[in-house]
Amino acid sequence: MLKRFGLILLSLILLGGCGQPLSNGKVEKVGLLVPETINDQVWGTKGYRGLLQIQSSLGVDVFFKEGINSPKAAEEAVKEFDRQGVNLIYGHGNEFAAYFNKLSNEYPDIHFISFNGDARNDNTTSLNFDAYAMGFFGGMVASHMSKTGKIGIIAAFEWQPEVEGFYDGAIYEKKDTKVDIRYVGHWDDQKKALDVLEDVLHKGADVIYPAGDGFNVPVIEQVKDKGLYIIGYISDQADLGESTVLTSTVQHVDDLYELTAKKFNNGELKSGNLSFDFQDGVISLGKFSPQVDPAYRKKLNTYINNYKQTGKLPFQ
Repeated sequence: MLKRFGLILLSLILLGGCGQPLSNGKVEKVGLLVPETINDQVWGTKGYRGLLQIQSSLGVDVFFKEGINSPKAAEEAVKEFDRQGVNLIYGHGNEFAAYFNKLSNEYPDIHFISFNGDARNDNTTSLNFDAYAMGFFGGMVASHMSKTGKIGIIAAFEWQPEVEGFYDGAIYEKKDTKVDIRYVGHWDDQKKALDVLEDVLHKGADVIYPAGDGFNVPVIEQVKDKGLYIIGYISDQADLGESTVLTSTVQHVDDLYELTAKKFNNGELKSGNLSFDFQDGVISLGKFSPQVDPAYRKKLNTYINNYKQTGKLPFQ
C-alpha cells in the first residue's frame, strides 16, 4: 500500500482564535503509525481523529504515516519522526507492541503507545480495551431481537474478549439461543468474511456481529440487502442503516488517544499494559435502532449504568 506522510499544523493565529493555548507540558510533537489507511472509515479513521483531537486539545504539531505494516517500515518511520522532534508515538494496532519493544531502547526520549499488546520497556505503553462487557451487552440485544433464535459472530481472532462476552450475553438473554462463532483469521480479509457470512446466514442466523474492523462494513451491506440485523463494531454504525444496525459496540479510540496524551503531558501516563472500559468513558453502546423497543432499551441502559457504578454485569 502506498505510504503517505502527513503533517497537520495550525497557525498561532488560528489557535488563538479557537481559544487553544500552545502546550507547555511534556508533549512536544505526536506521531501516528497506521498499518493500512486512515480512510477506512473504521479503525484507521478513528486513530486519525484521535490524532486531531490531541492536536486540538494540546496545541501541538502532529504527524501520521500510513502503510506501516512491517518492522522495517516501523523502524524507518520512527527514525523520521525522531528527526521531526516527535516524542510521543502511537502505533495503531497490536503488531506495534513488538516493534516498539525493540525500537524503544534506541529512542529513550520517545514514549511509544500501542494497542492490545505486551509493552515491556519503561517508555512503552499498551492500551487495551476491556471489551468483554461491551460484547456482553451487544449479545443481549442480538438475542432479544433474533426471530430465528440463531445469531452469528464473524470475528477476526479467537483472543477477542468481545466474542466471549457476546456469546455469554446472548445466552444470558435467552438461554436457548444458538450462537454460531466463526473466525476469519485477519482483520481485513473481506472475501473470507463474506464467504463465512453466506454460510452463517444459510444456517439461519438473522443477527450478525461482524467483529473485524476491516470487513464489518461490507458484511453490513450484505446483511442489509437481506433485511436482517447487525450489531455494529468499533464505531457507531447506525448511519449504515438504522433498520439494520440494532446498536454498536463502540470503542472510542479517538477519546482514548486524547486521554492518554493528556496523561503523558501531565506526567501521569504509566508504562506497561493498561486497560480501559465503560467506566473510563471510552467504551459504550451506540445509537439504538427504532427496531429495538423502548422498554428493552431502558432495561439495558439500567444494566449498563449499574455496570459503570459497580463493575458487575447482570449475572454477577
